[in-house]
Amino acid sequence: EVQLLQSGGGLAQAGGSLRLSCSVSGVSLDDYGIGWFRQFPGEERADISCIRNGGTYYDASVKGRFTISSNNAKSTVFLQMNNLKPEDTAVYFCATVTRVRGYGCYGTDYWSLGTQITVSP
Repeated sequence: EVQLLQSGGGLAQAGGSLRLSCSVSGVSLDDYGIGWFRQFPGEERADISCIRNGGTYYDASVKGRFTISSNNAKSTVFLQMNNLKPEDTAVYFCATVTRVRGYGCYGTDYWSLGTQITVSP
């Protein structure tokens, strides 16, 4: 059974930092990438960053502020979020991805349950 257990998140002030972790079991990070997605109220989930085999993607809205990294030995992927803004407030998810391109993350199969991140002004 594939499971993605997400941790981190919560509340932050504008300009602050948070780190999300996504621990993966049931599949190997040697075979799958991991993407981070977020969902604003009333909107669909959108990719913000992903990593596979050393290749990464960042959406323009987070580039320069968020950093994705992977510890394949521990089957965990991290999203370090710095200089948070109120507009980063959303529900964040991680998911397996099969393709990382310069314009996005594709081939999602398995998802975490998601966690709310709220950034106050």
